[in-house]
Amino acid sequence: MQRLAAEGIDVVRVTYPDLIGTDRARDVLLDHLPSACDHGLAFCRAVYHTSPQGDVVPVAGGLDAGLPDITVRPDLDTLVPLPWEPGVASCLADVTAPATGLPAPESPRDLLRTVLGRCAEHGLRPVVGPELEYFLCDEDPVSPGGWSRHSGATGVVYTAGLRADGDNHLLRTLRLLRDMNIGVTSGNHEFDGGQFEINLTHSDALSAADRAFRFKSAVKELARKEGKLATFMAKPFNDAGGSGFHLHLSCDNDEGGNAFDDPAGAYGLSATARHAVAGILAHAPALAALANPTVNSYKRFGPDTLAPWLIDWGLDNRSAMVRIPPERGSGARFELRLGDASANPYLLIAGTVAAALLGVSAGEEPPAPLEGYGYDTTRAAVLPMSLPAALDTLEADTELTDVLGKDFTASFLSYKRDEIERFQRHVTDWEFTEYAYHL
Repeated sequence: MQRLAAEGIDVVRVTYPDLIGTDRARDVLLDHLPSACDHGLAFCRAVYHTSPQGDVVPVAGGLDAGLPDITVRPDLDTLVPLPWEPGVASCLADVTAPATGLPAPESPRDLLRTVLGRCAEHGLRPVVGPELEYFLCDEDPVSPGGWSRHSGATGVVYTAGLRADGDNHLLRTLRLLRDMNIGVTSGNHEFDGGQFEINLTHSDALSAADRAFRFKSAVKELARKEGKLATFMAKPFNDAGGSGFHLHLSCDNDEGGNAFDDPAGAYGLSATARHAVAGILAHAPALAALANPTVNSYKRFGPDTLAPWLIDWGLDNRSAMVRIPPERGSGARFELRLGDASANPYLLIAGTVAAALLGVSAGEEPPAPLEGYGYDTTRAAVLPMSLPAALDTLEADTELTDVLGKDFTASFLSYKRDEIERFQRHVTDWEFTEYAYHL
């Protein structure tokens, strides 16, 4: 308290992720922080079941139980000042059910902790490096949704500076995120106009998820301060590609070494690494529900999209769903390219780690790696191509859902199937344009 006051902090923003990875929060005056830590902050559990449009989805434990509370306690180990909000520091929170004192079943952060506990039983500590893309948009009343891409520049992939970023959005954002101390390392303009990628350093899996969650929230908040919109939607525009959420994953062993490295192993990879890749491939159809969690996600897939929609792996091959970068030794890892930017970081990492762990337990080898350019359905199986199909596959993959937990899986499926029902009832702009004049 004294240290925070000396630093000019008088408000602490207590934040936690909901099911879709959106931040839920409460600002607590510094004088009341001890009470928040001791007794917790009460939130309605149905916050986990509330859609982006404000609908409370009928998930077990919410409406049917009379809208009970959850208890949210600040995790002061995660406290950081917000460089763009003078006097405000932010921290993550732990969420429990008051009746049991146990983590709330829908808590994404606790789901990841549970999966990591299973890894520890096998002597493995996952290390993750997140890579996220997003679009920056300007207000535009004549565009659908009221927003248009910040820049229409083409051919500016992997560039920095004013050529593709006329008002230095990226530089300002990088510096503020650096000062927030969440492990941001670098950034560049991405493939499409108004699209950016900012990379985060690798760390233990929980820290990586925490930092990716805070990164997404911060980027959106910084854009709002400038009257703009930063969106991590999978594919926000018809005339542009999608935004990915790639994960680099390795595992440390009990001796502190990289459990994926073995100079004498096939491809320079240990048996553990190869089994982990086999697990990702085996459970990829179910994992898609967590990695590509919206109706819009599946519009990012298809030929020539550079988004992985086939189940394959390759050595330094960006057309494969699982890419093995060329580094070995301490840098041995795989890159899962399946996820899109709308994924909840905790759920994407938990699902990826769970699938890899199942592969290690099964001890099976992956097929031969992809050679040459991929996206050939004669060489690899196709992932689910819609959210309903992915949810059905997740529900059917009992091995994966056993690791993720039945309560979480039931809540996630109920929430997402409600999203599908609402979408299927909604009349889109495409339908009006296609049918209204001629029919």
